[in-house]
Amino acid sequence: MLKHNFIEAMISEDIGRGDLFSRISVGKEVRAYIIAKSDGVFAGREYIEVAAKMYDLKLEWHVEDTSTFKIGEKVLFISGNSKSILALERTLLDIALHASSIATLTAKFVEKVKPYGVKLLDTRKTRPLLREFEKYAVRCGGGVNHRMGLDDCLMLKDTHLKTIDNLGEFMVEVRQKIPFTSKVEIECEDLLGVKAAMEVGADIVMCDNMTNEAIREVVQFRNENYRHILLEASGNVTLDTIEEIAKTGVDAISSGSLIHQANWIDLSMKMEG
Repeated sequence: MLKHNFIEAMISEDIGRGDLFSRISVGKEVRAYIIAKSDGVFAGREYIEVAAKMYDLKLEWHVEDTSTFKIGEKVLFISGNSKSILALERTLLDIALHASSIATLTAKFVEKVKPYGVKLLDTRKTRPLLREFEKYAVRCGGGVNHRMGLDDCLMLKDTHLKTIDNLGEFMVEVRQKIPFTSKVEIECEDLLGVKAAMEVGADIVMCDNMTNEAIREVVQFRNENYRHILLEASGNVTLDTIEEIAKTGVDAISSGSLIHQANWIDLSMKMEG
């Protein structure tokens, strides 16, 4: 969804048929600010700037997307008509809270895998109609997006594989029908499945819910036979487990928890004066 349309829908959801306070108040030029009540990594600036432009608000930023902030720090000053700022208060905060919470958790995961040169990937486990926004927040936290949808990479999961009678013949047809630039990823549960996936020409092999010992065996097999194939590990990925997974030698680790386990940080808006 285009940012402008996304913001319009958010504002419409909150304002409805009109902000009741705006009916009875007199607009005046004011200055407000968003203050951090917890530490974190900021995200949401790209979207907040769209909303501000729609309502002719002036922004004075003290952070960038990807910037860290500390409790008590004023991250943004907003100047403009009081009616507009008050009507947009919750929308602006929700943008910053939602995106920054994902970015903050993602940054913690990234820090764990950084020493091993492993990419941290998100998944398609996003809230309905919020995929572009939530994956943007992952990028702000230092993560890398996995596929955006079913149209940019063909992933054959266990459910898909159950419907395929001959994987080799299927892959021949795949290469004839999907775009030349599209990759094929095959999900595997053991070394036997990995060998089959690599033999038929997978670009990426996912080690799904494998033990670290099993993943190391896969890495060794890949290194000795198919060095061009990328390896992704997924399943049971937490802040406590991800470092040991990264040590196995995989190229990337994916986790839906970057998004669905992100607890909201604390940001608040205040008026000056």
